[in-house]
Parts: sequence; structure tokens; C-alpha cells
Amino acid sequence: MSWSNVNFLDLPNEILFIILKELGNMDVLYSLLNVDNQRLDMVVQEKMLTENLNFVLTTSTDDIFPIADNIIDRFCKNILPKINLNIKSLILESGTMERILLAVDYPNLTEIKLFNFTDKIFSHYFKVKSPFHRIFPQQIIDLTLVYKESRQMFSMEQYTKELHKNIFNFFKNLQHLSINGSCLFLSFRNLPLTTCSSLNLKKLCVGVKSFEDCLALLDGRLKELTTFILEISNMNAKVSTVYNMDDLPNLKCFSLICDCSGKQYDVKIVPLLRRMFNFEELTLNIIIEDRTRFIDGTHLKNEVFVRMPQLYKFTFHISTETKLQRLVHGLSSDDIQKTFSNIGYEQVACVINYCYRSAECHIFSLPPVFDTLHSIGNTFPFIVFSYVTSLQVHDDVPFKHEIFLRVAKFFPSLQELNVLNIKSESQISDNIASTDNQLSSIVEYPHLISLHLGLSHTDYYEQFLNNTRTHLPRLTQLKVNYKRLTFVTENFTRDATRLNCTNVKRLLIREQLVHSKDFYIYFSVVTSFLHPLD
Repeated sequence: MSWSNVNFLDLPNEILFIILKELGNMDVLYSLLNVDNQRLDMVVQEKMLTENLNFVLTTSTDDIFPIADNIIDRFCKNILPKINLNIKSLILESGTMERILLAVDYPNLTEIKLFNFTDKIFSHYFKVKSPFHRIFPQQIIDLTLVYKESRQMFSMEQYTKELHKNIFNFFKNLQHLSINGSCLFLSFRNLPLTTCSSLNLKKLCVGVKSFEDCLALLDGRLKELTTFILEISNMNAKVSTVYNMDDLPNLKCFSLICDCSGKQYDVKIVPLLRRMFNFEELTLNIIIEDRTRFIDGTHLKNEVFVRMPQLYKFTFHISTETKLQRLVHGLSSDDIQKTFSNIGYEQVACVINYCYRSAECHIFSLPPVFDTLHSIGNTFPFIVFSYVTSLQVHDDVPFKHEIFLRVAKFFPSLQELNVLNIKSESQISDNIASTDNQLSSIVEYPHLISLHLGLSHTDYYEQFLNNTRTHLPRLTQLKVNYKRLTFVTENFTRDATRLNCTNVKRLLIREQLVHSKDFYIYFSVVTSFLHPLD
């Protein structure tokens, strides 16, 4: 066979599957199904290309939109009727889900992920007379709801009751439930055991309003729960009820995200963990404020691990913040890493930042899997933080250009950056007269969409807004001090700072001013302002 004459369809099925999988199954189905080729139709309809369908688009700013109407129309009319028996999982946007779910029968559909979920969708579709009554009650075992906004039509407790009535009662065989929203935290305290109870639910991912809500979910109403992923909004509320937590023998995996004080950690979090004898996997992402000692390996072994004999996987990021005057025993990062080595945990890193009479100690398992990191300074390990999308750099020692090159290298997925430093960046201040000269290396942040400079020194405005120093192709939100912004942009006339500002849609500034004509030309696509700056 002459390779120059090889046709795409001459390739064996195994090779075709590899190629088509790389192209993305939605594009393959839309472009290649029903193109008057019997073999191609047969290949495209294979289970590996038709079991999981994603009908949403995610932008660089994490906004969610449905795919185009003409594409949905083609799927509903020509594609879904041919592959509906294979479909097991759908990712949908709430505005178009009815068209898709009513287009055909889905006898094997067991999983739905629904974006831009709202109270209206909640009340209209998740009820006995729902148009989806053929699908939801018996088939769906895995449900993910991603809320568009945090506003609810009910009080928090009433909303939770409605959740039980409309979800737990409607989805009879639900085994996995995930409810996500940036500010959606449910409340379960003071609710009877019959509310939000299930004999089938095995995995729950939810945000709760208080620590007591966490205890309420662990009081036996979810007896078959094996995996619990939890974020607690407020650790301050007092616990007013005694909860029985001895009825969860099946709970093996636990993940906790919360911010708390040192006292709350010691009297709430640690006692909770010490009661979880059956844990096999534990994930902690905790910020602890105002604790007199850093968390280290010795503490975790003596206070937590000793009560978890079956634990075999521990993933963590624990940050301890305190004032230097309150720190009882300040260990170095090497000392803290040794405390983990002493208990058999070698894949651990530690970063300590002493700044403005305060100290913050980060300990985390490797590779790091958390998405937010606060208050690191000029010194941090040569580790790639692949999942970190939000970062704060904070120091009382000046940052130089090289530190931002390192940040760009070791935080490749960075989307939000907060720079806090009132000291002049020496490399810039020594050459203030030639700020438009190109440095040897331009810092590239290809995914950065939000930059907070606030009251940082003007040099850092120069560092980030001058496109001969830093390239910010996707910057859409900018938090700044107006006077510093005016100075660096030369009253919004300077070309060197124009490019990095050209896509800014949201400008957060402290001062309420009447802006000049040049300002509106400079920020021509700005659609919203916020006063005052947080």
C-alpha cells in the first residue's frame, strides 16, 4: 500500500478510535454521524464515543454557556435518536436541558451534571409532576447541581427541607449527590432525622452553613454514606445540640474545607476527627488563624492519626497563621518537614512566611492538589503547583522581577493573583527613568483573569501593567488604587500599559471619581465598577 494514497477510512477501527477520541466525542458526533458512510456511522456510534455527552461550554473566566442552538437541534433531531441506548451520562445547562432530556428516551442514563442551576429549576422540575418523571425517579443514581447564584427563595432551613422533599424523595435511587455554589451553604441543624435522610446515598458533596450542620449530617440520617466531601462556611456558631455520631460504620473517605481559629480547630475539628475510627482516606484543606503553634507531623500523629488505624491515604494543605508575639515555638520549614519524616510521611513540603510581625506556615502533601494558596513570600519551593488557580504573594522584603518569573513557571494554571507589598521593587526603582525598556524576560501569565494590586507600591503596578515586563492576554478584572493607576498609565495615555488593560471588563477601585475621556478610551470595554475596594 502506498502511504501517500492512504484514506482515513482505510485505517483499522482501533486506530480510528484513537484518532476520534482525541478530537472530542461531541465534535465527532456532530461532524461525522450521518455523512452517508455506513462504516463511519458504525464507528462513531461506538460506546466509547457515545456514553458521556457534554452540552456545555466553559469560558476562560469559568462562565458556563450551553452549546449553540443549531448544534443542539442537530443532536436532538438526528444524533440522539441513534445513540440514546448508549448514553449513561449527560452534562447539561439548565436553559437547554428540557429540549435535550425530552428529545428521546434514555433507558440507560444514570448520571446528570446540571450547570447554572437556579431556584426556579429546583421548584419546577424536581417534583412528582415533572416532565422528566420517566427519567429521574428510578434511573438517576449520580446527580451534580452547580448553582448559578446564591440567592434562595426560602430561609436556609426551609431551603434544606425543600431539598429533601424535591431531591431525596424524588430521586429514589440516588447514590451520589453533589451540590456546588460559590455561596450556597445549607443548614441541617434543628431538623429531624427524617429530613434529608437516605438509605441509598453513598457519596455526598455539599457546603454547610456551620459546624453544627456538619454534625447534624453525621448523626445517622445517612447510614450508608461512604464518602463525605464538606465545606464549612462559618465555624463561629456555638453547637447547641448533642449529636450521636456512632452510626456511620461505612464512612471511609472524608474531605473537609474550612477556615477557623486556633481554638476552633483544637476544640471542634480535632475532636471530630478523633471520632472517625474507620477512615481510610482523609483530605484536609484548612486555614487556622491565631494558633500559638504551627501544625506539624508530631501533632497530627498524636492527636489525629492515633485514632485512625485504617488510614492509608492522607492528602492535605493546612495553613497556620499567627502573630509573631503569640508564637510559642517557631520551627523552621526543615524542622517541620522532619516531623513528617519521623512518622513516615516523606512526600510533604513546608513553606513559612514571616511578614509584618506575623507568620504563616503552609504544610501540604505532594504533589499539591489544592487550588488556593495565601500569603507566600519571596521564598517558596521549586514545586509545580498545577492546580493552584488563586494565589496571594505577600512580603515585607521587596519583590523583584525574578520572583514573578518563578510564579509564572511554578503556578502554570494561575487565574487570580493578589500582590501585597509596600516596598519598592528595587530593580524598577533604580531605573525609573527608563521603565519602557524591555527586560531580559517578559513574565507570561496566559490564564490570569483577575489581578489585585490594591495599595501595593507603584512599582508593582509598573511590573504588571507594562507589557514590556508582563504579558496578561486574558486579564478581565483589575483591583487597584486609582492614584497609582493614574500615575503608571500617565493619566491613561501611555501605550506601554494600554495592552494589558485593553480587555479589562471589571475595574474595582476605592475612590469615587469623575473619570476623564482618556480613562474611558483606555478602559473601553469596562462594564462594571465597584466602590469601595475591599
